[in-house]
Amino acid sequence: MFLKSCRLKREEVQDFSVYPFSIPTIHHLDTLSLNQTVTFFVGENGSGKSTLLEAIADQIGFHTAGGSRQNVRAYNVHASESHLGDYLRLSWMPKVTDGFFLRAETFYQFASHIDEVDEDGFKSYGGKSLHHQSHGESFLSLFQHRFREKAIYLLDEPEAALSPAKQLTLLRILHDLEKEQNVQFIIATHSPILLGYPNAKIYEFDETIHEVAYEETSHVQISTYFLRNREKMLEELFKEQ
Repeated sequence: MFLKSCRLKREEVQDFSVYPFSIPTIHHLDTLSLNQTVTFFVGENGSGKSTLLEAIADQIGFHTAGGSRQNVRAYNVHASESHLGDYLRLSWMPKVTDGFFLRAETFYQFASHIDEVDEDGFKSYGGKSLHHQSHGESFLSLFQHRFREKAIYLLDEPEAALSPAKQLTLLRILHDLEKEQNVQFIIATHSPILLGYPNAKIYEFDETIHEVAYEETSHVQISTYFLRNREKMLEELFKEQ
């Protein structure tokens, strides 16, 4: 692991009632250990997992709309202003500068940027424009051809474009990269499939940020219950009020 932890500089926050410090998980954040090769952030929409991931990307120097350090000034798609980033302190050993921040919701704009600047026949993206691949294929092309050793990768909901079968492919890519023990992933996800990656650390975001086992995550529990009790659950869901 390169990034060992991130700490909220609470002493510099003037008002915890102001966004993003008003988000309960951020409000209670102190120091978060990142001592596994693969770390997952999981929680409901609005729980702060993507906000924290984006702030980490900002402090590393990645484009907060997605990309690497080389893309920071290269394309002008609107990037979120990471107000939280200025209040984070990252602890490294050693610090790395190579890597990538995948933000699913702005990936189209990133692909358009690559079309404009590519000079090597899209070698880092499978040999053809990301726009000439399906959404899922373009994600996997990025993972398979752009990701390499001695780097840190931040992925915000990578399952957004991936079928269950392709999510399994992503797990294999993570495994193959991890074997070299020279790469680190921090992934915000809703996917019970991705969360199943072996030996990963899982942080669940609700009122606080706390480590949980795979089977204890609400996403896994809800998905498991639905698959085992589909008819009963749908009957309750559609019941007249």
